[in-house]
Amino acid sequence: MTRLVLLHGIAQQHKGPHSLLADWYPALADGVTLAGATLERQEVTMAFYGDVFRPVGHRGLGEPELDASDVEDGLERDLLLAWWEAAARMESRVPGPDAAARGRTPHLVQRALNALSHSAFFAGLSDRLLISDARQVRRYFTEPDVRAAVQERFLAALTERTEVVVAHSLGSVVAYETLCAHPELPDLTLVTLGSPLAVRGLVLDRLVPAPRDGRARWPASVKYWTNIADRGDAVALAKELAPTFGNRVTDLLVHNGAKAHDVLPYLTARETGRAIAAAMRGRRSG
Repeated sequence: MTRLVLLHGIAQQHKGPHSLLADWYPALADGVTLAGATLERQEVTMAFYGDVFRPVGHRGLGEPELDASDVEDGLERDLLLAWWEAAARMESRVPGPDAAARGRTPHLVQRALNALSHSAFFAGLSDRLLISDARQVRRYFTEPDVRAAVQERFLAALTERTEVVVAHSLGSVVAYETLCAHPELPDLTLVTLGSPLAVRGLVLDRLVPAPRDGRARWPASVKYWTNIADRGDAVALAKELAPTFGNRVTDLLVHNGAKAHDVLPYLTARETGRAIAAAMRGRRSG
């Protein structure tokens, strides 16, 4: 019985629903346990779409080679610059951009990539992986077939018994847009982790349905919505969703350590566990 559906973010193209659930479930169960509840593994489903972004076979080894010259103007470039600026604000070791040095895309992007290599937040990510991550976001928003395929994976995971959706990062965008498009779905609780939904220019203004006068539509099937962000999360640049998505959103801050955007510390947080436990208890008593 699927009571809870998990929805991942970018950079999961080499995993699958079972392997990813195996990574996530212990942290999810820990957070729920801290809230005084239990959640069995058979009650949880991973809505997996990573393979939509998996590259086709090629002659080289590993990920296709990408460098600053491959970064497209527009969303890819702007995402990398936003991550750079956020990392520079939060980490003294990361050299920040200055307006006078802004120039043609390859040079500016290379400066961003070089700076991000000093960031604890982005530690261990090569230039090509950072570019690949930005490209997945760009493809979701600009390629209708990709957007439709990703949303279909999430929709297929929902059942009439689904009580809670927990969505991380880009997954929160997928969940929001899909739930808005299907108001006929049964009532559920939405928990978003490290969400970029309210980031103007990069995400908010690209949503379907589009916001009106700076205010986004409420998904009809969502009874309760808890949004959880780490203050140092460079992806969730706008920590609060309530000012844009409505006062029914409960915004909470947590501390995840150096890996502020990583899903596992988000899942182990007591705040996440409480939101999930409250939703499941509410359904039982309703």
